[in-house]
Amino acid sequence: MRRTTLYSSSRPKAVSEVLAPKSLGAQSRFSLKEFLRRHRVPLLAATPGLLALGVVLLQWSYVPAPQELTQEDIDAAVTKALETVPLPSVAAKAAEAVRGSVVRVRGFVVGPDGEEMQSSVGTGVVILDTGVILTNIHVVAGAKRISVVFHEGLESDAVVTGTRPEDDLAVLQAKSLPDDLQAATLQSTSGLSPGDHVTAVGFPFGIGPSVSSGVVSGLKRDYRSPEGKRLLTNLIQFDAAVNPGNSGGPLVNATGEVVGIVTGILNPTEQRVFVGVGFAVPVENAAMAVGVPPF
Repeated sequence: MRRTTLYSSSRPKAVSEVLAPKSLGAQSRFSLKEFLRRHRVPLLAATPGLLALGVVLLQWSYVPAPQELTQEDIDAAVTKALETVPLPSVAAKAAEAVRGSVVRVRGFVVGPDGEEMQSSVGTGVVILDTGVILTNIHVVAGAKRISVVFHEGLESDAVVTGTRPEDDLAVLQAKSLPDDLQAATLQSTSGLSPGDHVTAVGFPFGIGPSVSSGVVSGLKRDYRSPEGKRLLTNLIQFDAAVNPGNSGGPLVNATGEVVGIVTGILNPTEQRVFVGVGFAVPVENAAMAVGVPPF
């Protein structure tokens, strides 16, 4: 009798199943570990660079996009800068340019007791570095001795070497000079107009050097001295405050160039103080007083 064949309930495994690895995950874990094991040293060496690159990329991600500047932005920035560090005034720059050329002029006479006494005080301006100084005749008139004090503090006697009475100008020569004496720069008045900025530097009432500023009020003015003895013509009228002691000092433009020599003030009272009208001799006349051809 034939025996009945008995079959197992489990299915026979295919050859491919027998040969295949147990799982893909096991193979991947094995490959990653193997990769790390084989390349451990290069990876450790590259780690700092990778970290730095990451930091840079992180910073770039927080950098705001560049903003386009408008004219309003530029104007606001300039205004803020000027408010923080204001620019020097026109008068300050002009005075600084001529300050080293301005001198105090004093006249001395012999008093009743036989001792020397000061008879006048005014201002002068150095126009040549050889010690040639311009001032007014009425500052040194009648003086037995003339003294000038330079910006550096050196005091020297001076002598009158020339005059121009029609312009109330006197030319002085200092006997002693400071080192590196600065001569003022002269500028023609041909381009001067009413309303232009001017600055006067001098020794009003002997105080100074003092600075005052204003504008040109007019040109080609006439002026008669308080005593009525002298008529001056072709003068510059200005409103920068000047007083007795400013006489002979420089009137300078906005860049510090001498355009005139202060010579008088108009005052209808007997107090001889400034009321808003001053006069200066044009620098062309001053140049001729020294013997220098006009501009």
